[in-house]
Amino acid sequence: MLEAKIGSGSIQAVEKTFELLEILAEQPAPLPLNVIADRLELSRNKAYRLLSTMCQQGIIERDPVGGKYSLGVSAFALAQKMIKGTAMIQLAHPILEKLAHDHDEAVYYTVMQGEEVVFLDMVDCGQQVKAVSLIGKRLPFFTNAAGKAMKALESMEFLNRLAAKKRGISKNIPNPVILASELMEIRSKGGIAVDYNGLGEGIISVAVAVHDYAGLTIGALILLGPSFRLLSERIEQEIIPSLVESAGIISEKFGYTPLLPVFA
Repeated sequence: MLEAKIGSGSIQAVEKTFELLEILAEQPAPLPLNVIADRLELSRNKAYRLLSTMCQQGIIERDPVGGKYSLGVSAFALAQKMIKGTAMIQLAHPILEKLAHDHDEAVYYTVMQGEEVVFLDMVDCGQQVKAVSLIGKRLPFFTNAAGKAMKALESMEFLNRLAAKKRGISKNIPNPVILASELMEIRSKGGIAVDYNGLGEGIISVAVAVHDYAGLTIGALILLGPSFRLLSERIEQEIIPSLVESAGIISEKFGYTPLLPVFA
């Protein structure tokens, strides 16, 4: 039997590659070369070569202006292919298909990663006018209904710190006080959110949070479309009830049991 020999240098390169992916996946914001090199315990020259190789594959992207690095679209496309086989996507996808069929609008399943929303799975609509696909994209939570629905159900400590504009929590948020008030209202509705223009001028997104057996928020269904189709009456009477029902079905599959009212 022939045994392939792999040099220690090759093994270290593979190890550093996985370390690099973990570092960038855990960070909500892009990182500069010097920080990445320090965390990998590599010289800047070696870190740069590793980053350049992965940039060529689209796994990592470099901001041409600031020169900082973040995970690329190819990384999320690969992750999405892997996640496709998990229970979460398997359970959610048929629901997405039904929602897209019933409303003829694009519907996504999303999760939170740090302060960003990751768009994992989607069923598109047949409309001629529709938004660009967001599959694999990571967007700040405050730019869309899914992020707001999930963040609104976090601890009250987060909302209070946001309202008080505590340092480090309101970075890059245009108006933390107004956002905190909006999240409080979403929280009072149990994680039902509507966002106007956050994903682009004239785009409306509607989302409902999904829960697991412990009542924790594990994702959100989000439907989006142009404002001339998603009129207020349609959102209130058609879209929201449908999303609430669908999110409830997925939540139940994860063992979630809503609290029943207590009568005296």
